[in-house]
Amino acid sequence: MSQAETLPEGSPAAPEPPSPPPLYVNRELSLLRFQHRVFEEARDPQNPLLERVKFLAIVASNLDELFMIRVAGLKQQLAAGFAEPTADGLTPAQQLAEIRREALALGRAMSDCLHNELVPQLAQAGIQLLDYPALTEKEAAQARAYFEEMVFPVLTPLAFDPGRPFPHISNLSLNLAVLVAGPDGEERFARIKVPDTLPRLVPVSRGSAMLKMDGATPHHQGFVWLEQLIAANAERLFPGIKVLEVHPFHVTRSAEIALQEMEAADLRETVQQSVRDRRFGSVVRLEVTPSTPARLRELLADNLEIGPHDIYAVDPPLALSGLSALGGVDRPDLKFPSFVPGTPPRLQGLEDEDLFAAIRRQDVLLHHPFDSFDPVVELLRQAARDPNVVAIKQTLYRVGRNSPVVEALLEASQNKKQVAVLVEVKARFDEESNLGWARALEGEGVHVIYGLLGFKTHSKIALVIRREGGRLVRYVHLSTGNYNAVTAQLYTDLGLFTADERIGEDATELFNYLTGYSRQHDWRRLLVAPVNLRERLTALIQREIGHARAGREARLIFKMNALVDREMIDLLVAASRAGVRVDLLVRGICCLRPGVPGVSERIRVVSIVGRFLEHSRAYWFQNGGQEEVYLGSADLMPRNLDRRVEVLFPVIDPGLVRQVRDGILETYLRDNARARQMRPDASYERLAPAPGEPRVDSQAALIAARTLRTAPPDPATAATRRPLAAAVPLTLPPRT
Repeated sequence: MSQAETLPEGSPAAPEPPSPPPLYVNRELSLLRFQHRVFEEARDPQNPLLERVKFLAIVASNLDELFMIRVAGLKQQLAAGFAEPTADGLTPAQQLAEIRREALALGRAMSDCLHNELVPQLAQAGIQLLDYPALTEKEAAQARAYFEEMVFPVLTPLAFDPGRPFPHISNLSLNLAVLVAGPDGEERFARIKVPDTLPRLVPVSRGSAMLKMDGATPHHQGFVWLEQLIAANAERLFPGIKVLEVHPFHVTRSAEIALQEMEAADLRETVQQSVRDRRFGSVVRLEVTPSTPARLRELLADNLEIGPHDIYAVDPPLALSGLSALGGVDRPDLKFPSFVPGTPPRLQGLEDEDLFAAIRRQDVLLHHPFDSFDPVVELLRQAARDPNVVAIKQTLYRVGRNSPVVEALLEASQNKKQVAVLVEVKARFDEESNLGWARALEGEGVHVIYGLLGFKTHSKIALVIRREGGRLVRYVHLSTGNYNAVTAQLYTDLGLFTADERIGEDATELFNYLTGYSRQHDWRRLLVAPVNLRERLTALIQREIGHARAGREARLIFKMNALVDREMIDLLVAASRAGVRVDLLVRGICCLRPGVPGVSERIRVVSIVGRFLEHSRAYWFQNGGQEEVYLGSADLMPRNLDRRVEVLFPVIDPGLVRQVRDGILETYLRDNARARQMRPDASYERLAPAPGEPRVDSQAALIAARTLRTAPPDPATAATRRPLAAAVPLTLPPRT
């Protein structure tokens, strides 16, 4: 199908994009291909049924964010007259046309999956997503009673006429466009916002009792969409007036915040005002149903100030992110099996011994969610209560609600510890939450820093300073992920406890850099952006190229969320040409085309999409047999390398280096169940076991490996023990 055929009638057809260059992939289209990979999980019958529904909701939410941020940015470029192509050769106009084509195709596939796969299978399992007209008389009466009691008092119809302006349509709101006939017979428009304070899926009785989301009658559950319930009872909102038509619509606005950064004292108010302004961002997408009449589409488009190319006709229900509500149904048989996160071997059997003693003895690696997040919280709690701890310093990017980490910091301040916390108030979509935590911390006397001027602080680091035997000892926790106890159960991340003196000295210098006027450039162990991270990574890759040219073993294994930076792509291609074997585990965006003959033929790109969101970043260098590995917060993107404060930290303990290589990275690279391998044309091929080959689901294997842990390894045999991957059962049954 050509681009012109995907555009609404009357809109200009964007020129066909040129043939893609041999090396670079468009960033936005790569991000959309990642959504396709997530969508594959919704279609995968090996996933439990309610998990498939969750994946569909995740794709819908991800698409909302893509339009709020990426499409909004491209439209701003277009409005400013910017027409320069990106490295892949596409102009902003061409990118918008391609995004529209891909998004429409994905939307059609999602609707087909919901209606023709998930809804029938849910019904067979006793969970029915019902259309209002399909309700029995008894069910409809029950639904009307719910409407009168719980919904009607909340609704506010807003009319649009010469005396009343067009109502503001908030971002991501689901609405009903109502056409009514006035007393004079003239057709008029009103809008009803579907309240997001009420359940999107309204339970209706499929048996003798009213059903609940907690599974009161678990095998006979029925739900009707809230917007259908409101539409069916719309006449209650317009007594004496004839309701002609009711059509749902969904609006997406730009959520980009352009901060005019000032001093820290002003930054709080600047962020607060910018968050308030976000709800008035320009509209970037209007979703309607195919049955929405042209006159109504034109009315909405005119008042929302959008063109026909911003209108997306989607089969109902709109806003499929609302399917996440089904996660509350108590049907463990339709979800992934639960598991208890393990304890790292080096922390097992502590009994009454404190964490400080364990960390002094040896570094500890944590791999969440397979390892529990509790030790991280426990370290901060012990620090808060230990009379020998004199100070705690920490960075916070996204901590979530009811944060045990923040509670520990508050307790430390109450116990007269010196506590300094950098709270990044510019973390997108977490601005208000972070401002709230910053105020709470300040209220207890914590020294709060709101970030560096012009940079987001994305590093994840905590420093505890403890008085021991007449001297101060520094304990450091560094991580690839946020200090968020909830996402630590959902995202894969790597963390390190260490008392290494040089890392501790670097951590002190880093906090001086963040809180004061330090211009530290030379770091002992850490790689820090925007100071030396790009320079040091470049040198490490060039060192690998030197090994290859000298005939020594040369290999790179990089795991990250995104690969976008052109300089890094060129450097990896140079490594491939020099004979370095390059394995890239890139969850989402990858702008490098692997396997191009003579260009990137030694580069393999694999994306793992499964139960957990792959979030860890690891950079492993074979280094002629003297392997090194760095973990941290940075992806290979220009913003991470140049415009954020990021930290990569080394794993120094040889046993932990082998654990990262064999027990984690190689396990992912052996995956033939959840892995997709990128082809030279930038498409992805889902891997499957060859005949006679065992099935390897990397995340399931990592769960199994943690389950098998019984005791910490003997330090005396650590250097000669088998690689940890050997203990992972690789022959796994298919998921059911």
